[in-house]
Amino acid sequence: MTLPLTARRVVLAARPSGIPQPEHFRLEDAPVPVPEPGQFLVRNEFLSVEPAMRGWVNATANYAAAVGLGEVMRSFAAGRVVASRHPLYQAGDAVMGMLGWQEYALSDGQGIRRKIREHDLPLSLSLGVLGINGVTAWFSFKELARAMPGDTVVVSTAAGGVGSAVGQIAKLAGCRTVGIAGGPAKCEQCLSEFGYDAALDYKASDFEQRLAQACPAGVDVYHDNTSGAISDAVMRLLNKNARVVVCGTASVANWDDWPQGPRVERHLLNKSASMHGFLIWDYEHRYEEAVARLAGWVRQGQLKYREDIVEGIARAPGSIADLYAGSNMGKRLIRLHGAP
Repeated sequence: MTLPLTARRVVLAARPSGIPQPEHFRLEDAPVPVPEPGQFLVRNEFLSVEPAMRGWVNATANYAAAVGLGEVMRSFAAGRVVASRHPLYQAGDAVMGMLGWQEYALSDGQGIRRKIREHDLPLSLSLGVLGINGVTAWFSFKELARAMPGDTVVVSTAAGGVGSAVGQIAKLAGCRTVGIAGGPAKCEQCLSEFGYDAALDYKASDFEQRLAQACPAGVDVYHDNTSGAISDAVMRLLNKNARVVVCGTASVANWDDWPQGPRVERHLLNKSASMHGFLIWDYEHRYEEAVARLAGWVRQGQLKYREDIVEGIARAPGSIADLYAGSNMGKRLIRLHGAP
């Protein structure tokens, strides 16, 4: 294919405090690079939007170095190799990795997470249910939740990319699942699409009462994607030897200064419960193990997914704020080049 001389990319223009807004980014044109020996060029087809991207651009200490001002916004992306001078990558290879919010990405292979082998499934799934979201759900539940058939599993952001997969995996393990989501539409999605036994709107005035009613035997596993008041309510219902998996803190807009709230220590102590943080990077070496299991369930119709796809790189600057506003219905992706 004939490559363009320039292509668009999104760079970080200003350092946000809290949730990044459109004005913190800049859309610009840049020359399409030509691969040198050991490099290859990827034409991105889908860009991912993750809650974790808020932490990647803030100055507050995080598990990864902050994106620098003027740098291409860090993100996962999926696309195809269009030119290569690298022995392990050929034109036509489908790849997924940390390729950034840009239409074309030059790589030496270090940022690539994997070559995509599931050619019978949509490429976009490599950024969602067969990507970091699904892999996070699989390992956080399998390794940390230690759930048994009959356990009550509560999931916050239950309709999101990670939460929806956790809920379905828990059902496949024989658990009773209770989802927490924002608004009636997402609660209905939890029930009708993702098979939760109960779904609760955390915005409802009687949320805590409904939560107690939905968990009459208490909570054995809490998959926490929010922190904050939602988690405070779930903690009161923990059973003896309950497990809390901390996978996200979406309800907290800013960790500088450190937010104050109810203390969980007494719940954990009195109930011999455990609380464990989860980072996907701790399981990178087992990524293919998870994808193989998840892809099998997708093919069999046992693991369902919802994608919320917007068109064009110009939608990227406001997409993180949209995510935290809850405007997406499914995994938020940005489609480029009119990709299928």
